[in-house]
Amino acid sequence: MTAHHKEGSPEPIHCEWAGPADSTPILGDTGSRLYRHRGNYRWEGVSPEPYKAQSEDWAAAQRMVFIGQAAEPLDFHLRYFELEPGGFTSLEKHEHAHVVIVVRGKGTVVAGSACWSVGFLDALYIAPFTPHQLLNTGEEPFGFFCIVDAVRDRPQPLSPSELQRLLAIPRVRAVLRVPAFEKGEGETQSGR
Repeated sequence: MTAHHKEGSPEPIHCEWAGPADSTPILGDTGSRLYRHRGNYRWEGVSPEPYKAQSEDWAAAQRMVFIGQAAEPLDFHLRYFELEPGGFTSLEKHEHAHVVIVVRGKGTVVAGSACWSVGFLDALYIAPFTPHQLLNTGEEPFGFFCIVDAVRDRPQPLSPSELQRLLAIPRVRAVLRVPAFEKGEGETQSGR
């Protein structure tokens, strides 16, 4: 007990190991790791990489994988995505769900017929097969953590009829970015 410990209050918790010095790893301790934040939304041991294979379906986006590339025995992956001003993810759907937690900047999320403005520590659940797109509508980078199933299906593009139904919703049409979509008149539809 410490000299300043008052009777009836809980003993302070300490993380220091008071046992004998032993260089043998503790069972199960070899895969644990810390990704220390270096500032400006960058972490030691995590390198930015392209969001996906280059395509006109997305712009100014990158990702960083924290959990999911080292065969961790987990049912989920943890990634950080960052969109530069004007950047956006692809418009897609898939069988797996997403959990998204915003940690930097502001953005807009289209999830089916919903269109939300989001900011710091807003958390979203994007249900399976929900067409969705995340967009940076701010003046600074828009960053968010994304948690997904470790075993998941590949993203699917929307069918022309699904896209038409989304574009029929004014609040969605106002923000949606679909550079490759050709309207009936042959114009490129960007949603803006």
